[in-house]
Amino acid sequence: MVAPAVLRALRKNKTLRYGVPMLLLIVGGSFGLREFSQIRYDAVKVKLDPELEKKLKMSKISLESEYEKIKDSTFEDWKNIRGPRPWEDPDLLQGRNPEILKTKTT
Repeated sequence: MVAPAVLRALRKNKTLRYGVPMLLLIVGGSFGLREFSQIRYDAVKVKLDPELEKKLKMSKISLESEYEKIKDSTFEDWKNIRGPRPWEDPDLLQGRNPEILKTKTT
């Protein structure tokens, strides 16, 4: 006789009905996120092939070396060429003369 009354009281209790599932979601979610973020950190720890790592170390490019390459160049003679829009033909726009474009389209 006590069991049905207790079950009815537990069903009406808002803390058990809404609070406990919410706490389980928050705590379970934190454990789930920890596992998913651990995958990212484990992927970073993976070592490269020694030959590939050697090649990467030999071909180090520094900011200073790139600056030395371009510091004497002049940017006075550059030409701004608009890229094609998705609906336009890229062969017709890349550095072509507008007169040629008119003859190609007609």
